[in-house]
Amino acid sequence: MRRGIALGAIIAIGALSMAVGAIQTLPQAALKATEIQKVKDNLYIITGSDASNREAFSGGNTGVFITDKGVVVVDTKLAGWGQVILDKIKTVTNKPVVTIINTHTHGDHTGSNEYFPASVEIITHENTKANMEKMDALKGKPNALPDRTYKDKLSLGSGKDQVEVYYFGPGHTNGDSFIVYTALRVMQAGDMFAWKDAPFLDRSNGGSGVEFPRTLAKAVAAFKSNVDTVIPGHSPLMALKDLDEYQRFNADLLAAVQDAIKAGKTADDAVGSINLTSKYPGYKSERLKAAVQAMYGELKR
Repeated sequence: MRRGIALGAIIAIGALSMAVGAIQTLPQAALKATEIQKVKDNLYIITGSDASNREAFSGGNTGVFITDKGVVVVDTKLAGWGQVILDKIKTVTNKPVVTIINTHTHGDHTGSNEYFPASVEIITHENTKANMEKMDALKGKPNALPDRTYKDKLSLGSGKDQVEVYYFGPGHTNGDSFIVYTALRVMQAGDMFAWKDAPFLDRSNGGSGVEFPRTLAKAVAAFKSNVDTVIPGHSPLMALKDLDEYQRFNADLLAAVQDAIKAGKTADDAVGSINLTSKYPGYKSERLKAAVQAMYGELKR
C-alpha cells in the first residue's frame, strides 16, 4: 500500500514538474498578458494579447462558463497553453472541464485542444471540423478534433446553464460559430469580430469578404433583443452596438473595394485610396492591405 502511495506521489510530482517546465518555456510577456477576468456571474474570459505583439500573444480570448455539470471552455489558445488555461480556471472553480467549443479552425483558438482528456467533448460547426481535419498540426491527434458538430444552431444545457451555438454563414472562415450564454445576455464572437480593424479573411478555409458583412448582419439581427455584451476574438469586452458598427464598417469596406475594381484600380491602389478611419473613430488600418488583397482575389476570379 505504502509503495503504491509512494509511486503515485512520484508520478504526480513528475507530472507537476513537467507542467511547470512547460509553462516556464512560454514567453513571459504572454504569460503576463494572459489573465482570467470575470464577465458576469459564472462567466469568465482568459485574455489573449493582440496578435500584432507576437511575444505577448497566447491566442484568442478563451471563454470559461461554469455550469452545474462542469466547465464549458470556448477556444483553447495556441498549442502549449492547456496547463495555463487549467490553472486559471482553478482560481475560480474546482469543477472539471466537460466541454470545449471552438469558434473556428485556427491554431490560436484550437491549439491546446489536445491537452484535455478524451472525456471532454469538443464541439464545432461541421465546416470547421472538415477544416481541422486538414490541419497538419492536428494530424495524428484525435483528442484535438471535434466529437460533435452542428449545421445551423445547437443548444446545450438549460436555464442558467444554457449555451446556444449559431452559424450564420461564411466570413472569417466558412465555419465561424457565435456562442451565446443566454441567461447572461453575453455572446462570444470569435474572429468574426476580432478587433476594430479590417478582418482577416482566410480564403483557404472558405472565408469571404463578400459574405462577411451579410453574415454579421444576420448575427446582429438575431441577437438584438437578447445580447448586451460581446466577447471579441482578440479584444476587450464590447457591446452589441460595437458589433453593429463593425457590420457597417465591413459593408463599407466591401463597397469601397467594389468601387475600386470598377474604377480599374489595382489592389495596391485601392489600399492607398480607402480610408474608413475618419468615419469609424477608434478603428485601425493595420490589416487593411491583407483584407483588400483577399477581397480582390475573391471578386476578380
